[in-house]
Amino acid sequence: MTTILVIEDELPIRELIAEMLILEDFEVLQAGNGREGIEIAQSQCPNLIICDVMMPVLDGYGVLTALQQDTSTASIPFIFLTARGTKQDIRHGMNLGADDYLIKPFTQDELLDAINIRLKKQANSLQQYRSELESKEEQLNYLLYHDPLTQLPNQLSLQDKFQQIVVSAAPTIPSTPDEVTFPLILISLDRLHLINQLLGYEGGNELLCALVKEIKSFLQPQDIITYLNSNEFVILLVAERQTLNLETAHAKTTHFIQSLLQKLSTPLLIRHQEVVLHLLFGIAFYPQNGRTLAQLLQKATIAKESAKSQLSASFQFYRPELTAVTDPLQLESDLRGALAKEQFVVYYQPQINTQSHRIIGAEALIRWIHPQRGLVSPGLFIPLAEETGLIQEIGEWVLEHVCQQIKQWLDLDLSPVRIAVNLSARQFHQPNLAIWLASLLQKWKTDSSYLEVELTESMLVRDVPASIEQLQAIKSLGIRVAMDDFGTGYSSLSYLQQFPFDILKIDQCFIRKIDQNPKNAAIAQAIIMMAHQLNLRVIAEGVETPAELAFLQENGCDDLQGYLFSPPVNAESFTQILQQKQSLFPISPRP
Repeated sequence: MTTILVIEDELPIRELIAEMLILEDFEVLQAGNGREGIEIAQSQCPNLIICDVMMPVLDGYGVLTALQQDTSTASIPFIFLTARGTKQDIRHGMNLGADDYLIKPFTQDELLDAINIRLKKQANSLQQYRSELESKEEQLNYLLYHDPLTQLPNQLSLQDKFQQIVVSAAPTIPSTPDEVTFPLILISLDRLHLINQLLGYEGGNELLCALVKEIKSFLQPQDIITYLNSNEFVILLVAERQTLNLETAHAKTTHFIQSLLQKLSTPLLIRHQEVVLHLLFGIAFYPQNGRTLAQLLQKATIAKESAKSQLSASFQFYRPELTAVTDPLQLESDLRGALAKEQFVVYYQPQINTQSHRIIGAEALIRWIHPQRGLVSPGLFIPLAEETGLIQEIGEWVLEHVCQQIKQWLDLDLSPVRIAVNLSARQFHQPNLAIWLASLLQKWKTDSSYLEVELTESMLVRDVPASIEQLQAIKSLGIRVAMDDFGTGYSSLSYLQQFPFDILKIDQCFIRKIDQNPKNAAIAQAIIMMAHQLNLRVIAEGVETPAELAFLQENGCDDLQGYLFSPPVNAESFTQILQQKQSLFPISPRP
């Protein structure tokens, strides 16, 4: 039901207007003075406000000025009632933001006409706003899921398409290890850098587009080709998906690749220059070589590198013996003892405010210093920790260590900053997380405002209602919540609207060379705009060049993080930065 607030100090007039509106099925709120009207408007957010100009306590002009300064009420249609209808009075009210004037005395028809016109205009404006927002979301989703050069679906899209295929293929998934359902083919255009040197990058781009056109013409409509990175593509041959024994699958895939190579054996004419293509293929089969996209891509990459090392071979099927020699069992054993042996350390990468140029926080990043292996890449041990379940114990250690460190900084009387800690899916979904966090903050006498947790979208969408409940429990403690790696998951506006986030972190893959990459620039601009419309702060990760910094400043990004300011540093170095009030901004503040 449409709600109308009537602010009028003369009770008979106010009740008469309310009666007229109630008879027209409006819900009516009443206020006898300006201050009461402001309180009701801010708490109830009516659909329209009718307000007398001349009132004690606070006049109508004061009411409108106050409501225009509040973002929650600024867009509410506002109609003045007045017995003084001079041009100067009307102009003054319109300049303040009034939508219409009614001169006392007025008829019921005049009142209803003014209301209906304003409500219709508001509805049209709202519809236009929603349409524009939906259009922006569609543009963003297209940019996120497609390569702007080749117009092919990108790696994010590949993940979605792969899941759809797997679900549809479930009834035909083989039960014996020597049977497969479909191949994943990784195609690499070898020596692209030489082509770029010969033809320039624009010529190289033309070559990539010509290659895509040739490959697409060779595929059946149901087959899927996606852009993986600068010189690599992925094909999922699913048009004739069926359970085959491995020997038959090898034969059919070999025939496909050889036929494609034959088609592409003719040099392509690019900028009056004939270019001979050198393609490498790595093939992995679902589900024999892996049941996830990541596993299949890893195996196909190993096979492709094997083909490259053999020089004479253009393609290779994955075999277990091709896997690089590693000792995952020993690494797991070492990981299990790393906590007890105090081999982990927390580093802190500063976060800088775009406007003040001051450090406003830092992201806590775990590092493993192995006595023999040295610094072990997080990309190696974090997936292993998640697979083995050790990630929960390690994650709790990081949170404990961070809270202890925050307490030390406070004891040193340093300006407090907010420390962001990444939560794993296993940590986030434990039922007593909020209780444990509360006890941790109490143990180290740490104010919750100094702690922030970062979550990826993929861990939240598994069970949206449960995730929302967990997030609200965390936020009730005063801990801020950030969505990490935005743009690499589902990245839907609907999810942003559902989850009670405070901060949105743009993934560094969209920041890299943002001043040179129109796609990344468009994505970043759209993300910043939508985040601000949802009252979220935006942090850009991976800022490495002054040009990237300038772009983010010009487009209103709130905070920044990256090697341009500082790499991750240990607690001692970060303490020195705080003590010296060191500026990490690479350029002088703007006047």
